[in-house]
Amino acid sequence: MNDAVAAADRQAIRELVENWVVWRDAGDWDRFRTVWHPDGRMMATWFQGSAEEFIEASRQGMAHGANILHFLGGTSVDVIGDRAIAQTKMTISQRGAVHGVLCDAVCTGRFYDFVERRANRWGIVLRQPIYEKDRLDPVEPTARVELSEQELSRFPEGYRHLAYLQTGLGHRVKDDMPGLAGPTVEALYRRGARWLAGGPCE
Repeated sequence: MNDAVAAADRQAIRELVENWVVWRDAGDWDRFRTVWHPDGRMMATWFQGSAEEFIEASRQGMAHGANILHFLGGTSVDVIGDRAIAQTKMTISQRGAVHGVLCDAVCTGRFYDFVERRANRWGIVLRQPIYEKDRLDPVEPTARVELSEQELSRFPEGYRHLAYLQTGLGHRVKDDMPGLAGPTVEALYRRGARWLAGGPCE
């Protein structure tokens, strides 16, 4: 692959990642659907399943007042033939009530995307976020919220405050998502290498 082709592929994949965030947060579901392949899957703290199920869950959540937004930073893309792994710095921001106090949970991490070109179109096959660190703050600066240390400690350090808020909102939150370091994220990196070598993403 020459440098120009590789650069064009990386740019197309970066646009895919950016479109995911803009169209998802805007509720532009028809265009959001186009960033996935038909067998695409989404892994998140509050949801694990097919892309189509994720679209419907997100649509319903937004219709009922869910307030989740995403912001992106830099992207690094490794491309081998028709497969790629994209890692993109991101922040997830969710607003909701915690023990009656309106709060913002902000989590910083990376989107780790398994991407494939099919019929000359790049699409996401699997998105597995990596959760690196988070915090929880009352929206009103003078307000105070008391958290249960026992409940907080149930979840990994990288997303425990986000999980605390989401659990309080009624979600069943996955408690073994990859973080900044450790065996779970190392296993994800091995899956990424296997994907680039032509193996499955699971």
